[in-house]
Amino acid sequence: MKLKDFPKDRVLLAPSLLAADFARLGEQVAAAEAAGAEILHLDVMDGHFVPNISMGSLVLDSLRPRSGMLFDAHLMITHPLLYLESFAKAGADHITFHIECPDDTGAVIDAIHALGLSAGISLKPSTPFSAVEPWLDRVEMFLVMSVEPGFGGQKFMPAQLDKVRAAKEWSLRTGKALRIQIDGGIGPSNAALVRDAGVDCLVAGTAFFRHADGMEAAAFQLRGES
Repeated sequence: MKLKDFPKDRVLLAPSLLAADFARLGEQVAAAEAAGAEILHLDVMDGHFVPNISMGSLVLDSLRPRSGMLFDAHLMITHPLLYLESFAKAGADHITFHIECPDDTGAVIDAIHALGLSAGISLKPSTPFSAVEPWLDRVEMFLVMSVEPGFGGQKFMPAQLDKVRAAKEWSLRTGKALRIQIDGGIGPSNAALVRDAGVDCLVAGTAFFRHADGMEAAAFQLRGES
């Protein structure tokens, strides 16, 4: 599955594996796919770029045979260039990295594309949209962090929607197809707000994997279908 294969007018759901039950990962991923999620969002943290350590390519490798979802590796790490090949070999279909990392931005994008994957670029809440704008025509997705990256369960920062609106305006002005993803504090209470701002790919962790009525109900609510 490639990012470009999804209908352009469909809001995509990308459950964040970080919120799943790690004792039942295979079962949880299968349930997420059955509930209608198209993308599995994998938050990779190195304990240096962000103050937490999460998972590596071995987790992707173990889950890849069990799922047909697009695997979206969000590399919150200092040197993504060193690890792109290992994540590609493990089964990633898409890799997002951060503009704040010290690796050369163009080199990271080129390396991701050379591996046959789609590329995404992200920024932390304190980084202005202007930092990523020059690179948007070279990537397939822009990820807006609506919390400080590193830990799940944080409160949504509505001011970050200004970056979503700026990216949507850029896409309309340039005619460049660009998926706009948001990650951090997303749930049924603010899903409509972020969709209206221009988001067409929602990352949800707790609100999806731990929804009181199950993952299918979460999917309907996040898409605004119920």
